[in-house]
Amino acid sequence: MDRKRWECSALPKGWKREEVTRKSGLSAGKSDVYYFSPTGKKFRSKPQLARYLGNSMDLSSFDFRTGKMLMSKLNKSRQRLRYDNNSQTKGKPDLNTSLPVRQTASIFKQPVTKVTNHPSNKVKTDPQKAVDQPRQLFWEKKLSGLNAYDIAEELVKTMELPKGLQGVGPGCTDKTLLSAIASALHTSAAPITGQLSAAVEKNPGVWLNTAQPLCKAFIVTDEDIRKQEELVYNVRKRLEEALMADMLAHIEEASSGGEALKEEGNCHEDKDDV
Repeated sequence: MDRKRWECSALPKGWKREEVTRKSGLSAGKSDVYYFSPTGKKFRSKPQLARYLGNSMDLSSFDFRTGKMLMSKLNKSRQRLRYDNNSQTKGKPDLNTSLPVRQTASIFKQPVTKVTNHPSNKVKTDPQKAVDQPRQLFWEKKLSGLNAYDIAEELVKTMELPKGLQGVGPGCTDKTLLSAIASALHTSAAPITGQLSAAVEKNPGVWLNTAQPLCKAFIVTDEDIRKQEELVYNVRKRLEEALMADMLAHIEEASSGGEALKEEGNCHEDKDDV
């Protein structure tokens, strides 16, 4: 392995960044990045570094891979800070994580209990009360502005949907369609078939089935299933190779570190003999 270590100017004085390039195995040519504190403590990831530094330093715009502060992330952090300050003046933010399928109060009659001392009290309900309450039309569009980020705070690439999936409704984009399908799989136990009515294309506000996502009717063929199985197999194979390469790299790193300590011990013994 080829090791290079130098001072990291983005971190406080005394911090060092080490880049280790692998020379063998399936991951030859790839490099791992580590950071060392002034006391010699080793850090392998940004979350470990953030937990150690705590509130003494803001690492939201720090790029762990390059060891630099990214201006784009720094500007986003400043904008987020201004937004948080404005939110605090306006009130607490809504931290509810449930899907916004409905935005209005229930229009149906609710159960009522009359409180008396009589032992035969019962809850009276409306027999015509609907079991499934209505959802707001096109509520999935409220999810289109959400993005996913990985552990390194990098934007996760949006998956590409098959060409057979086509959106329905005003201003339906690929992101809206993806959110609608993911929400339907999460909230419903029924099969996902899309909008079966042909009239929904002419007037979606009237004929839209809110139990199905905002897409035209589609059919999953055996060829689609075969391609998906092949894709999953390839991804798992690459993951297995990456994990094996990482394990071998750690073993090699540990063995090289042990040999270095052994050589250092021999040098001390030779000095003592002299």
